[in-house]
Amino acid sequence: MTTNATVCFENGQVLCDFSPQPPFYFSQKTTLIDGVSDQYVALAAPIVAYWAMSLFFHCFDMSDWKWLEKYRLHPPAEVQARNLVTRTQVIWAVIFQQIIQTLLGILWLDSEPEAVDHYAETLRIGQYISPTVSSFVSWKTAVTLVPQLAYTIYWHAIPVFQLIMAMFIIDTWQYALHRTMHENKWLYKKFHSWHHRLYVPYAFGALYNHPVEGFLLDSLGALIAELLTKMSTRQAMLLFAIATFKTVDDHCGYSLPWDPFQLMTSNNAAYHDIHHQSVGIKYNYAQPFFVHWDTILHTRMTREEMERRIKENREKAKARQGKTE
Repeated sequence: MTTNATVCFENGQVLCDFSPQPPFYFSQKTTLIDGVSDQYVALAAPIVAYWAMSLFFHCFDMSDWKWLEKYRLHPPAEVQARNLVTRTQVIWAVIFQQIIQTLLGILWLDSEPEAVDHYAETLRIGQYISPTVSSFVSWKTAVTLVPQLAYTIYWHAIPVFQLIMAMFIIDTWQYALHRTMHENKWLYKKFHSWHHRLYVPYAFGALYNHPVEGFLLDSLGALIAELLTKMSTRQAMLLFAIATFKTVDDHCGYSLPWDPFQLMTSNNAAYHDIHHQSVGIKYNYAQPFFVHWDTILHTRMTREEMERRIKENREKAKARQGKTE
């Protein structure tokens, strides 16, 4: 009689069927694009995502569509009046950062990723969970349930967990470094002040940074997240693309009710825009995914709070002016 502990494994033999087809999202091709290493696709993905997303919002900026007006965070005239750097300077700075990002990726990512035996990995998970599952259900049920659970854990639960953890790691890295660059006057003046030349953010200015900050904040943070979560090259490709889309969207200058990236979390374009205003420059450091660090560490400012402080500052300025007249 098979014991509960060995419901799917006994004397080196596999007693359950662990051979379902991989899920829809998995490609068994050696490379996703014929003749192009996945490493290079992973490096190209965030660059393509950046300029495609930026072009989308740039079309909005250049349009005269009246229906867009209610979604703009700032009128177009403010971009010209308040920003301290030209669009040409922004574009060249972003391209330079992306060159550095690509060179770092070439050194970091495996050109020939190690082959993974997915069947063996699923078996390993099945062997681990088999005793627990079989202690709660009948032998007949366990024989079917263990392979299903092992499949779900391996192909769905673990990749989702890796992606979410990578997002939290990126958020933690960027919050700590971003806040440090604001609180240290030398770091702010030397590096981070570049990004704050854009008082009115727009999409393709998302990665307008000093090259040193761009390397530390964006490129290195993403690579550390990929390393700590043990992502494959294709998973890293997805992470880098999502992070890029989200960063561009956070600087797009529009509060769009149907934008999936703005619906994803409350850390959106309207949230980050507060940080670019003088009254909110010591708040809303969190980027690019969630707002938990701002909430926990009391650096979160709502739009209502920002508008209230702006009104108070104007009233104080008027009062001071009245006294001098």
